[in-house]
Amino acid sequence: MLSIKEFSQMAQLSAPTLRYYHAEGLLVPARVDERTGYRSYTFGQVEDAMLVTVLRQAGLGVERVRRVLGKPGAALALLREHSARVQRRRPEEDEAIQTARDLLEAQPRPRRRRVPAMTVVSRPAPATPVGPGRQEWDVTEAILTAATEKLTKTVELYGATPTGTPWRILAPGTASAREGSFWWVQIEVLGDPVTMAALASAAEVRECGAGDELSITMPGRHSMAKYCTAISRLLAHPIDGSYLDIAQLRHVVLEDSAEFSAPIRGATSPL
Repeated sequence: MLSIKEFSQMAQLSAPTLRYYHAEGLLVPARVDERTGYRSYTFGQVEDAMLVTVLRQAGLGVERVRRVLGKPGAALALLREHSARVQRRRPEEDEAIQTARDLLEAQPRPRRRRVPAMTVVSRPAPATPVGPGRQEWDVTEAILTAATEKLTKTVELYGATPTGTPWRILAPGTASAREGSFWWVQIEVLGDPVTMAALASAAEVRECGAGDELSITMPGRHSMAKYCTAISRLLAHPIDGSYLDIAQLRHVVLEDSAEFSAPIRGATSPL
């Protein structure tokens, strides 16, 4: 028999870890002294300890390790199931690592700028799931990209000219978007009054006056983390005598970054 100290040295597991594994039923000592509580192990249990160690190193939680140990015949199937889960999760973990790197390496700061008057064409996009997961953002991006392409084709069909990069605005849920959030896709256009009047039958057309806005560009792919960080930095930026209309936050998704801009309301002084 081996004392817990001797077994700890052979199995390269600390005494507290062995006690924890005992409590969780993963590695039960061969004998426990009822009077002193001392734990004793057999040489054969070193192999059990190694299996528990590699399963834990593979990322299995205590409950799954218990399932593997409790069902030897199904152990390989359970391990394959875990491996498949890890493979599915890996791209999202890689994305999270890259997002963290973007946020730590780059420290973009808001900038104030003047926006000229423009004619803007808008169309609502379907309600989409908005959450922290990469999959939810990919679904949202696919829907908004399709809606933007459709809006651009409509503008061109009526003879107007799209200018600049389209953007989108996230709005609270409405009657037409009972679940999730509601989006508007928008683009600046040029066209004569007759063309704009005709286009108004297929999309919302409005004139936007010149004004100031606060903008920040977050490097890398668009994500919930960058969206929230951008809002935090915009709101923390001082704009004396004015306020930031964050409800009209514009998202411009570029190939290697995402730009967020919000109008400054109540501005009384030029840039």
